[in-house]
Amino acid sequence: MKTKQIVLGVITLGLIGGGIFAYILYSTFFTPNTRFETDDAFVYIPTDATVEILEERLSPFITDLDSFKSAADKKGYLQNIKAGKFRIKKGMNNNELVNSLRSGNLPVKVSFNNQETLHDLAGRIAAQIEADSISLLAAFKDKSFLNTNGFNEANSLSPYIPNSYEFFWNTSAEGFRDRMFKEYQRFWTDARKEKAKRLGLSPNDVIALASIVHKETAKIDERPRVAGVYLNRLRKNMLLQADPTVIYAIKKETGNFDTVIKRVLYKDLELDSPYNTYKYLGLPPGPIAMPDITAVDAVLNPEKHKYYYFVANVEKFGYHMFAESLTQHNRNKAQYIRWINSRKIKR
Repeated sequence: MKTKQIVLGVITLGLIGGGIFAYILYSTFFTPNTRFETDDAFVYIPTDATVEILEERLSPFITDLDSFKSAADKKGYLQNIKAGKFRIKKGMNNNELVNSLRSGNLPVKVSFNNQETLHDLAGRIAAQIEADSISLLAAFKDKSFLNTNGFNEANSLSPYIPNSYEFFWNTSAEGFRDRMFKEYQRFWTDARKEKAKRLGLSPNDVIALASIVHKETAKIDERPRVAGVYLNRLRKNMLLQADPTVIYAIKKETGNFDTVIKRVLYKDLELDSPYNTYKYLGLPPGPIAMPDITAVDAVLNPEKHKYYYFVANVEKFGYHMFAESLTQHNRNKAQYIRWINSRKIKR
């Protein structure tokens, strides 16, 4: 009788212990453990994150960090924390949370356009991926990368074609740069290269000229005509005399790219800079800004005409008046100068 009681007692204790273990196991792995009210939330885990950093990133979203850590430790996640952007859904349990953080790295959309300098581009990208602006700028300026791929300091903005792209948030600075160079190579199809060749331009030349066209007019439908003017000038071995290049030269000379210049003065045209196309023949050493794809394609597909001059159209703002002769241009220019003086625009 005693033996039976002992056996029953042991079995009972075993069942109780098993029940407790099962309860703890269930609580650890399968009890909902989120604390946000929206349908989902996004967590950004940096590269080489420690357990402490992981806790810091998760604490706004998880009710019981200790039970999460216990589950994560048992599943081997704490020994191999993954970097990236992760979605966690309302009501997830620890098992689901760990699985999502282990294998659910989501891409982010990275967009940029019209950046004037590499510094601007680095800042724009750093706001969208993990890499900081200092590491991005160093990658952009890396001489080995530039020399290997046919670029230099002056045209180092050229490989970055403005658009929207998908990246993993934890992409490194070098990873971003190298991916963008692949996009640049994809952009320069055989058809685009052939069009550039027929114009007597290299891809880098096209981007330099497109940057001027982009700055001259925001009107996409006018860009092929403006591109045609500059190409006509290049063929005639005329100075481009593009005001945006003078503005860029002033900014580069002063080191202040935040300067707003609405009017180019005659004294500015004397600035001795390779970017001053009033003094130096041909294209500037590199782009004066990041041109839109529409500006690049405008250069590759220019309007064919006999215009050599243009000035802002004061009756149709945003557009320009074009002229074949200097006499006609001077009449158009006089009208523009009267308008700008009437607005008392000094600089």
